[in-house]
Amino acid sequence: MRKTNRPADIYLRFLQLTEVIHGKPSLPPLKPLEESILDFVARAGQANERLSVRDMMARDEFGSPAAIHGKIKSMRQKGWIMLTDTEDARRKQIELTQAALLHFDKLSKCIVQATKVPK
Repeated sequence: MRKTNRPADIYLRFLQLTEVIHGKPSLPPLKPLEESILDFVARAGQANERLSVRDMMARDEFGSPAAIHGKIKSMRQKGWIMLTDTEDARRKQIELTQAALLHFDKLSKCIVQATKVPK
């Protein structure tokens, strides 16, 4: 296959680089819906938005409240997210763990590396 410099090539190189990360996970792998939830939690955190379990369970795009609750529980057990207390002891805030943040750091490095034109 001939190396080209189309914008799609950057994305394809990124996918290739992320295969290495997924091949050596520091945390148990996530299912596709869990990945979507993780991305949502990460974006909320990046925007300094508070995201409670109740807020998350109200998101229709992730399925029923029971399904979302099950995914949150699974993601906590796998070490991707954590629940922290709020001023209301009945409400828990969803946040990324340090290991999840390190995973996003690795993905960011893949993006930067993918943008470098191969020789």
